[in-house]
Parts: sequence; C-alpha cells; structure tokens
Amino acid sequence: MRAEGSARRRRKPLKPSSPRLTRRGFSIACASALLAACASPATRTNESNAAPARPPAAPPKPLRIGLALGGGAARGFAHIGVIKALEARGLQIDIVCGTSAGSVVGALYASGMSGLQINKLALTMDEASISDWAMPFRTRGFLQGVALQNYVDTTLHHRPIEKMVKPLGVVATDLRSGQPILFQRGDTGIAVRASCSVPSIFEPVKIAGHEYVDGGLVSPVPASFARKMGADFVIAVDISADPQSALTQNSFDVLLQTFTIMGQTIKTYELEKYADFVIRPNLAAMSGSDFGHRNEAILAGEVAVSQLYAALERKLAERRAGVATAA
Repeated sequence: MRAEGSARRRRKPLKPSSPRLTRRGFSIACASALLAACASPATRTNESNAAPARPPAAPPKPLRIGLALGGGAARGFAHIGVIKALEARGLQIDIVCGTSAGSVVGALYASGMSGLQINKLALTMDEASISDWAMPFRTRGFLQGVALQNYVDTTLHHRPIEKMVKPLGVVATDLRSGQPILFQRGDTGIAVRASCSVPSIFEPVKIAGHEYVDGGLVSPVPASFARKMGADFVIAVDISADPQSALTQNSFDVLLQTFTIMGQTIKTYELEKYADFVIRPNLAAMSGSDFGHRNEAILAGEVAVSQLYAALERKLAERRAGVATAA
C-alpha cells in the first residue's frame, strides 16, 4: 500500500492543452477565413470588370474599281489602248460602264475578252459590217443600227448583259423624256445600239415601248453610273474632242461637234463629282469619223495610261489607306 502511494506521488500529472494557445489558433483561423472571404469577391469583381479580349480586326474591304468609258465615235478605239495598258500593269477592273462608243468596247471587255483580244478584233473589223443604210424614205436616220446590234450579239455569242464576266452598264437617252437609262439586263446588242444611236445618223431604237438615242446626250462619260453600280473608285476615260480644236471635216463631224458643245457642262459636272481619276488620250489629230486611224487611237490610249499611271497608283493608295483607317 505504501509502495502504491509512493508510485502515485512519483507520477507527474498530465498538463491539459494550454487554453491560451487554443484561443490564439482559433483567432488565426477566423482571421484567415475572414480575409479569404473578403478577397474572393474582389477577385470576382476584377474579373468581371476586365475588358473582354478584342477579336482580330477584319481586313479592309477591297476597293471596287469602276471603268467609265465615254463616247466619241471612232475615237473610241482609244479605250482599247487604255484597257491594254491597265491590264499590263496588273490593275483589276471590277465594274464597266459605257456610253456610245464606250459601250461597244465596254461590252467586249465585260464579256471577259482581254485588251489584246479586243485590239485584234478592232484591227480586223470591217466598217461595212456595222453599217446598214436605211431606205431613202426612212427619214429618221441614215443608218438603222441593226448591223451594229448583230455584230455585238454575234461576237459575244448572244450573251445578255446580266451574264457578263464583269458587271456591265450601258447608258442611253430616252427620246421622249430626255432622261438617261442604264441598261443592266437584257440583250447586249440592242442596248449598245441604243447607246450609239446618234440622232439623225442612226434611227432611234425602240425597246419595251420606249425610243432611245445616244447616251452621250445625257452622260458623255458615265462616271455617275459607274458609281451607281457600286464602284468605290471610278476611272473615267474622256475621249471627247476639245470644241476649240475639233476637226469638222464633214456633216457627221459637225453633228458630233454640236453634241460636244452641248455636253460640256454635263460632262464637267459629272467628272468633277463622280470620277476619282480621269484619263484623256491625246486624239487632237483624229475626228470622230476617222475609222482609218484606229491603230493610232489605240496607241494614244496606251500612252495616256503610261504617262499617268504613277499618279493613278498614288490616288488608289490614298483611297485604300482611307478605307483601312475607317475600318
């Protein structure tokens, strides 16, 4: 018994866990939890306020370049040279619009023919193949114009305007109302014939109950119509004669001179407002009835482009830069 008592006295009692340490650990745990609770909403708030990632910028929309080919009878061969020169420099034309002689070349070009192909066709074309004299008693014009219509339709294999490789617009004048008409559908040959029907030279052309004559009366260089068709940048080719130096060797030249004088104000307004760049081949030595110098006219078109192309490139670069900035 005495030994057991001595043993109990020798055992050291176990110390309970310190209440001070327990309270301290509890306090630290609570503080940590509180800080974590406070930090979590802040993190969520920052995440919700962060700007969403911006999608990559879309590439700028490419310019749609329109070519507006003006009227001028035989001087229209210069349009071929312009097209050849632009193609040689890799400039892609997206929209074609033509008046009178410009509608003939424009239709051929819009069909998918290259400038070289049109050049070859022009040099082998027989003037008689597009001339059909009206009967003496038909006093509304010396030429019917059916031969020109057939020539265009045959060359293009009767392809309608809306089936062209490039969008095509042909401008004519309503004889009754005096208003311009833009043909974008239907028979290409008859539309071109209407656009080329110089009053008193060609008979008016009847289409769907309306009679039409030369488009040069209302739009000598159809820059506004190229714009209407969706062109962002319009290259206009003006082959009209300067009234002060134009050759008037016969009655046809006199008539064309009259149209040129009448159309000066209209042409100036249209080019200043709607054309971004104007090409004027030097055709001072050629009259509108001079079909014998077609090769010289084609060359004049090529020379005009070679002289102005650097300026055209700068204009195009400025416009493209403006489009990219706006985008």
